[in-house]
Amino acid sequence: MYILEKAPAKINLTLDVLYKRPDQYHEIEMIMTTVDLADRLEFFLLQEDKVEVVSENRFVPNDERNLAYRAAKLLKERFQISLGVKIKIDKQIPVAAGLAGGSSDAAATFRGLNRLWQLNLSIEELANLGAEVGSDVSFCVYNSTALAKGRGETIVELPAPPKCWVVLAKPVQGVSTQSVYQSLLLDDLDHPDTKGMVDAIKQSDYQGVCNRLKNVLESVTLPKNPEVEQIKEQMLRSGADAVLMSGSGPTVFGLVQQESRADRIYNSLRGFCEEVYVVRLLGTHQTLD
Repeated sequence: MYILEKAPAKINLTLDVLYKRPDQYHEIEMIMTTVDLADRLEFFLLQEDKVEVVSENRFVPNDERNLAYRAAKLLKERFQISLGVKIKIDKQIPVAAGLAGGSSDAAATFRGLNRLWQLNLSIEELANLGAEVGSDVSFCVYNSTALAKGRGETIVELPAPPKCWVVLAKPVQGVSTQSVYQSLLLDDLDHPDTKGMVDAIKQSDYQGVCNRLKNVLESVTLPKNPEVEQIKEQMLRSGADAVLMSGSGPTVFGLVQQESRADRIYNSLRGFCEEVYVVRLLGTHQTLD
């Protein structure tokens, strides 16, 4: 017996950091949505009491460093499951890209094993478990569009944003999320209009969404990674309606409504950026085709 799950990448339409909490985490407020770039996970039921992760991607670990592995172990221990699972990950989302690939894999694992092991947990229960694995996992469990607060575990679902094309470009050089947050100057931040973005999404106002894209982590990542700034500028020159870095970076995305312009941006970036994708914005619950 096996189960299939899709694990879509996320992008941040807004990302705000409000203050540092007593527990040393940052209080954040961000609006995220999903795009049609996804890992595919297969879950095979094992009679042995073990969790096995397999992937052909050499950057995907097969132990507790893998968030999907940790999600499976958490479910096994919390609900005393004696059966095991083999998780096969077909990795399509770039690793360490600010696109929540690992978190989405963990979320897909929660959804997949909820079915495979017949746990009958609600989406809210799975999202609460997700918060124990990683900050973006709760959002990824919902697999839609949402305002996330706290450390990312408090989720308010939103409608899907207006349909458009998304061009994603990931520079070679990676970014440490922990280092970015440590370097953030909280007193100097230019905060996004989160409420305005929520209203624009609810009104299906594409231009309003474009006008309010903002990520305070750019203030740290861009000065340290000139290539990210160059990609942003190139996307705008090539016709993107709006451009932003996703998460802590380094991936940059541009929004466009015409496929021809998305293709033009893609072609303009291929010269100096190896990982470039043209995908559709999803923003709603997705299942495998």
